Amino acid sequence: MPHRPPLVPHETFVADPPDLPIRAPGEDGLSALVSAELISTDMSGVSLKASTADGQTLVAQIDAAGDGIIRVRLGADPGATTRAARAITLVRPETYPEAIVEIDGATVLVHAGPLTAQVRLDPWHLRFLDASGRPLLEQNAGEQDISGRLRTLPFGRSHVDGEAVAYHESFTAQADEHFVGFGEKFTGLDKRGQRAQIWNFDAFGSESDRSYKNVPFYCSSKGYGVVVNSGAPVEFDVCQSTHSCVQILVPDDLIDYYVMAGPTPADVLDRYNRLTCRPLLPPKWAFGSWISSGFLVDTQDQVLARARTLRARGIPADVLHLDCYWQVAGHWSDLRWDRKNFPDPQGMLAVLAEQGFRVCLWINSYLSRLSPHFALAAERGYFLRRPNGEVYVADVWHGAFPPCGIVDFTNPDATAWFAGLLRPLLQQGVAVFKTDFAEGVPADAVAATGMTGVELHNVYPLLFNDAVAAVTREVAGHGLVWSRSSFLGGQRHSAQWGGDANCTYPAMGSTLRGGLSHGLSGVPFWSHDAGGFTGTPTPDLYVRWAQFGALSPLVRFHGTTSRLPWDFPAAAEKATAEVLRLRYRLLPYLYSAAVESARTGAPLMRALLVDSPDDPAAWQADLEYRLGRELLVAPMISPTGTRMVYLPAGEWVDHWTGEVHGGGRYLRVTTPLDRIPLFVRCGALIPTVEGRTSVADGPFTDLVLVSWGGRTARTVLRDVDGETTLTALRSGDRFDLRSTGPARIRAVSFAFVQDAPPPRWVSLNGEPLPVD
Repeated sequence: MPHRPPLVPHETFVADPPDLPIRAPGEDGLSALVSAELISTDMSGVSLKASTADGQTLVAQIDAAGDGIIRVRLGADPGATTRAARAITLVRPETYPEAIVEIDGATVLVHAGPLTAQVRLDPWHLRFLDASGRPLLEQNAGEQDISGRLRTLPFGRSHVDGEAVAYHESFTAQADEHFVGFGEKFTGLDKRGQRAQIWNFDAFGSESDRSYKNVPFYCSSKGYGVVVNSGAPVEFDVCQSTHSCVQILVPDDLIDYYVMAGPTPADVLDRYNRLTCRPLLPPKWAFGSWISSGFLVDTQDQVLARARTLRARGIPADVLHLDCYWQVAGHWSDLRWDRKNFPDPQGMLAVLAEQGFRVCLWINSYLSRLSPHFALAAERGYFLRRPNGEVYVADVWHGAFPPCGIVDFTNPDATAWFAGLLRPLLQQGVAVFKTDFAEGVPADAVAATGMTGVELHNVYPLLFNDAVAAVTREVAGHGLVWSRSSFLGGQRHSAQWGGDANCTYPAMGSTLRGGLSHGLSGVPFWSHDAGGFTGTPTPDLYVRWAQFGALSPLVRFHGTTSRLPWDFPAAAEKATAEVLRLRYRLLPYLYSAAVESARTGAPLMRALLVDSPDDPAAWQADLEYRLGRELLVAPMISPTGTRMVYLPAGEWVDHWTGEVHGGGRYLRVTTPLDRIPLFVRCGALIPTVEGRTSVADGPFTDLVLVSWGGRTARTVLRDVDGETTLTALRSGDRFDLRSTGPARIRAVSFAFVQDAPPPRWVSLNGEPLPVD
């Protein structure tokens, strides 16, 4: 269980994982592998009879599971599966016909293209080699301290009172090795020295080691990644107990993990996404700004007034989000309009559609016991139950609202019933749902499949979001949800946001860390509540967070109080509107980068290590990022307006001043309130559009290509109608642009760059081209 500070009241409802037992000094129960015998081989791998130090016999299986991917399993029998498999498939290994299996006496080699598993059977040892034969990763056989106490748990299994409680694996960590991933973790980006518990919590903000979204995956600076196929509360001791070892503890019916080759983090993420699933590209309109009602009582008249005001003030926006109060208070979430406050929702939706708005509705998977739907749903078995068979009515709102039943998505009838409540809303014109909560499955709950709450807890958000995405796709033609909780393979649910951050500068910083961590866990389409969620931001914090939001993969303004720009001082409203206009100008660039992220799994908000994996400083830079490949964003995380920014190798242009800075160093940056620290890679070609307050469904038109430095360069623009390759050749005062593809370039613009005079003659495919 996570540490709970003394003398602080704890929440009234906690869905924590059960504690694993602590072995007493001298207590038996450790079954560590010491040797193995070959049972069988096939085209992709081997099965082995594994012997342990305490005389147990287990089955080890090592297989090629794709190009550069090797799977390792250890269990009591060869057919063992994870407990989560009763509800969902988390990992989908490929058949890899190019696999090669070699057996040379007591050594087994399993080749999967650029990755090889090398097994020594007696005494047992497993390590992984790259394409050149260099060791990437190897098992740690177990370290002892001076008293003889075992400090690490080697590859094997542990028992307590004769019952198997967990499998485990340990890998030796190099002294200079860095580790990232594990989901949306708000702690320091490099997880070395931390203990990552893979258990979804209602984290109550973004400033602890609790996470709404956990992924049992990590990526190493040494050029490999590891993912564990389990829905259980897996624990990763990342050089915390001992600085020289990563330990993995899996309380499941087997340990089933995959090692993925790099050499770069982008290569690892590509293989991880192939193994799990590719990210879902959101609809183009989702990249516009989302404006929320806030966690406030709302009405139809207020919604329509917000829409009119946004358009009248020229503030770019595409989605209006209606939070909890579109439903009857105290009945959440029974998915029925509050007809007192929303007398004509269909008419309202039609008016908003004419104004170019989509509408998002808040929902969760809990149903108040006061709802008219509750009795029927309980009678039909649509809720999780207690071990005695009673409906599990839980205080999921922590005393703020009535207790609820938790919809059981392992029951197909319950899933169909829930979808049936959403379908009419979509048919009315609702575009998308915000799928809130879903971290609250109690450990002692029982599902229709017989799964316990511990077995269901982590995968429950996937089942919830799968159900909502499916009915949304059926009616609206896309599978977008806006979700708070997620798990392994959750990149199929775009988008995801960072939960209930406090309205403080430190919380904004830790929110950013969470987004970078989640992007390095295979989830590219992430957002956060601009302005913070809990409380009311000061005007300067509101602007700084709005700037961070506008230059994030997706942007939404939401909180417990108003986040409407005109509810802040005029200067704050102006600065917020301006940065949103900047976002909308950059949408061709952002959408093009998003298409690449959906294809490859690389983050859209790229931690510096993605593009600079050989730079040790990049693995520590967790308060800045590249947005796509060409922009470097460093949100202002201090009310002083000054911060340090690390610039990776290359030349970087200050977006606001045109000053050029050499990379590979730190820079002290001071910006006024209306400017976010923003840098552009010198030589970049950035496609832009002008004057938009909403996003059209079709291809971008009237494109202006902005050259930063007027240099020879090449870029690929990806849009709904395909790819366009743009190649610029600079020769003296000439700038010749070649375009192949459907995009139509109206003009070229040359941003001011220090000591880089623009050319005098510009052409496109041999014809003169206007210069903006």
